Amino acid sequence: MADEPLVLGIETSCDETGVGIVRGHTLLADALASSVEQHARFGGVVPEVASRAHLEAIVPTMDRALREAGVTLADIDAIAVTSGPGLAGALLVGVAAAKGYALAAEKPVYGVNHLAAHVAVDTLEHGPLPEPAIAMLVSGGHSSLLLVDDLARGVTPLGATIDDAAGEAFDKVARLLGLPFPGGPYIDREARAGDPAAIGFPRGLTAAKDLAAHRYDFSFSGLKTAVARWVEARQRAGEAVPVADVAASFQEAVCDVLVTKAIDACRTNGVGTLVIGGGVAANSRLRAMAEHRAAKHGIRVRVPRPKLCTDNGAMVAALGSHLVAAGVAPSRLDLPADSALPLTTVSV
Repeated sequence: MADEPLVLGIETSCDETGVGIVRGHTLLADALASSVEQHARFGGVVPEVASRAHLEAIVPTMDRALREAGVTLADIDAIAVTSGPGLAGALLVGVAAAKGYALAAEKPVYGVNHLAAHVAVDTLEHGPLPEPAIAMLVSGGHSSLLLVDDLARGVTPLGATIDDAAGEAFDKVARLLGLPFPGGPYIDREARAGDPAAIGFPRGLTAAKDLAAHRYDFSFSGLKTAVARWVEARQRAGEAVPVADVAASFQEAVCDVLVTKAIDACRTNGVGTLVIGGGVAANSRLRAMAEHRAAKHGIRVRVPRPKLCTDNGAMVAALGSHLVAAGVAPSRLDLPADSALPLTTVSV
């Protein structure tokens, strides 16, 4: 519809420079520049390298998005930008760019929460989000369960990671197995040829005593350590490491914990929709397991296509569009870049 807001979103929280443009729930452009190859030789993201890459990529990525959407900056109704959480220097690049474009074009700016944007992006795939819904966000820095009553006004955190996030564990285990960075896609690929029941790796925070205190929280540090000890024991014995079996068994342990807790959260809160977002949501086993188990309880699972699961500007634009349509006031031009922005703050 012509009266739906045309919103531009800027994402620079980590190693992806993203600019997306949406009209309502329709995606018009999703331009992305990744610096992942610059970080691969370090085995992880280097904040200073990420910030410099954003500085170099932000203007050409913006120009590409506008061309792809067939609009000009003057046509835009509002600009949304990830204000946090994320890497401080990387966030500053995006926030400064958003302020500059907003001032130049005399447009309102919305500083938004990166994690809430991972929830909002699903609306570009499946339409308006049923409320309430349970959202599970799984990425390199976060593993969170949220109760989403009103995305424009706030979300209620139910649980989060207390040590390694799921994506971080994927990266570390991939390194143990000699697989490239980022580890998620390579673990997923190797696991398809392996036996998920070959090795009984632990399921963190699922024992009765842990559930009493951490029912919806996640812990993958112990799992990562268990994999490392298993691999080291094989190597000391001079035996070959069955990479596919290790990958499949590790992946099964992660997905089992994530899905079990997410389904429990849906059932306990009487919610019939589970939204899964974040980079790990692109994992094929997580998607299949969630859909299979949720169907047994009449719960609908919504997961965006893999390209929209990883960090991108489209998700920021989607949340910005939701905020504009809900009548939320724009941010002040002195909005900060907050690396520790809490989940309860959807817009700054």
